[in-house]
Amino acid sequence: MSSFLLLIILIPTIEIYLFIKIGSQIGAISTIFLIFTTAIIGVYYAKYEGLNTLKSAYDQLSNNQPPTYEMISGAVIALGAIMLIIPGFGTDLMGFLIIFPLTRKILLKRFIKKFENKKKQKNDFIEGEFEDIEDRDGK
Repeated sequence: MSSFLLLIILIPTIEIYLFIKIGSQIGAISTIFLIFTTAIIGVYYAKYEGLNTLKSAYDQLSNNQPPTYEMISGAVIALGAIMLIIPGFGTDLMGFLIIFPLTRKILLKRFIKKFENKKKQKNDFIEGEFEDIEDRDGK
């Protein structure tokens, strides 16, 4: 079973479990209100962090530096905003962790380090020298 298919099955299952547990503790109306509140607050905070990232990218460009981290951070903020819009407490938690600058920086460092290690291990090229050989016709 692929990991993507497992996520498609596992995430809604966890969300339904959390809905039942939290809803039984605080009530159905409070649970629905909490879902809408986290989505609204999260989207506005994602917008705020997105604008800060855009400003930081503009500052990097004006200093003639590539805004690599800002581009990746902007994409991650968009993912966090999507996770906050999706109803559920688990996705809201992950969305807030992605959007907050401190935890986003930690997660991105771990993610980048993981791919740097794979890049260092992957040596699928062959070094060598070559020489042009002319045909008999002089081509």
